[in-house]
Formats: sequence, structure tokens, C-alpha cells
Amino acid sequence: MAEQLLDGISIDSTLALFLAALLLGVVNAVVRPVFVLSHPAAHPALAGLFLLVINALMLELVAALVPGMHIAGFGSAVLGSILISLVSWAASAWIGPSGKFEVLVVERRREP
Repeated sequence: MAEQLLDGISIDSTLALFLAALLLGVVNAVVRPVFVLSHPAAHPALAGLFLLVINALMLELVAALVPGMHIAGFGSAVLGSILISLVSWAASAWIGPSGKFEVLVVERRREP
């Protein structure tokens, strides 16, 4: 989605897209926590901005490692990371903590 909405991000093939998605998941699970824990934000008010920069750096790292994925600059990486975060947040709203789609069923009982 970020590739379609931003001119500064391009992906050459479907294979590059799948590799980038896979590697972004690995990077966010392994490398990102190391960055966040080793570089704590100096002020709590700047924590959100700090995480935005970290997410953009992780996206640029993936682009550097995946042949066929290109990011024009840091601004494009920041905007791309915002879009990816929003899509991820929306998808997480449909998936529960168990990792499965959750459906809430409400049964109305009639009183005797």
C-alpha cells in the first residue's frame, strides 16, 4: 500500500514485495527492540517521534537488504513507516491476541 501511495517507495516485483514483508517482520521482531532498548528517548514527550524515526530506519534497512525495493530518501521512509503502521494497526483490530480472527457472539436470553 505504501508503495502505491508514495512516489518515493518502489518495489520492482512480487517476489521483492514478499521478501520485503518477510524481512520487515523479522527486523521488527529482532532488530527494532534492540534499537528501542539501547537508545531510550531522553524525554517522554519525544518518545513517539523517536519511534517514528526508528520505524523509518527499519524500513530503510529492509530496502537496503532486499533487491528490487527502493526508497528515495528518509522522508519517504518516514511516510512509508506511518502508512505501514496504520495498516498494521487496522489489521490488528481484526485479529485478537491469540493470533486468530475473533468473533464476538452475543446471545440474548429471554427471561422466563
